[in-house]
Amino acid sequence: MLAYDYPLLGIFWTTFWIFLWILWFMLLIRVFADVFRSHDLGGFAKALWLIFVIILPFLGVFIYLCVRGRQMTQRDLESAQAQQQAFDSYVRQTAGTGGTADELVKLADLRDRGVITQAEFDQQKAKALG
Repeated sequence: MLAYDYPLLGIFWTTFWIFLWILWFMLLIRVFADVFRSHDLGGFAKALWLIFVIILPFLGVFIYLCVRGRQMTQRDLESAQAQQQAFDSYVRQTAGTGGTADELVKLADLRDRGVITQAEFDQQKAKALG
């Protein structure tokens, strides 16, 4: 009631409720996604959790977070670690190839130190470039 006497307060109040609705739907979607990606639950248990959350959404989400919140966090951590490892592997693979320029620098260094001859250098250079 006070909010509509002051238009700016009405904007803040409406923004607050919109924020709460968005937060609620994000939490609901997160719980549904966690139920489906949980490997330790069987199909019947997943169905029961989903029915419980659909019929009594606030109580169902609250109880799900209390009962399975730790496993939910653990699955999130494992997923983040797996993504980080995949990214690190990709970076190592991509950065490790070095390319043709790096290979030519190594060959020139070997030639300058006398490890390979000029003919071997030219042969390996042609191989790297071709």
